[in-house]
Amino acid sequence: MNLKEQIKSDVKNAMRAKEIVKRDTLRNIQASIKQIEVDERREITDTDIENIMMKYLKQREDAKIQFADAGREDLVEKEEAEIAIIQAYLPEPMDDAELESVLKEVIASVGAQSMKDMGKVMGAAKNAIGSRADGGRINVIVKKLLG
Repeated sequence: MNLKEQIKSDVKNAMRAKEIVKRDTLRNIQASIKQIEVDERREITDTDIENIMMKYLKQREDAKIQFADAGREDLVEKEEAEIAIIQAYLPEPMDDAELESVLKEVIASVGAQSMKDMGKVMGAAKNAIGSRADGGRINVIVKKLLG
């Protein structure tokens, strides 16, 4: 079962179990998937869905920080619940040591020598790592390795 079918099935199960937050979170993901399918007129892959989920996860984390700054604990808890639901569908994130070793290989493969090659490294790194690490973590480690 691919990721799109899994999400569809889990929405139905969440509706039956009256899990409102899970249902709504997965429906938002489905809406994003449908938007891309309609706009780009193509069938979406699991990698595309993982990228959509990473973007949605980042939005939820940003919202959680803003709600915490405003003292809205009720909304912080809702965002944390959505984050947990999304993370269940994403592959296990890389730890820093594993990420650094992959990035060293990427730097060697593109022949990067200095910070001027940062763009080439970041592009190749996103392809090599996928959704197992977010761009911010990749950026920090690449800067450390190139600088």
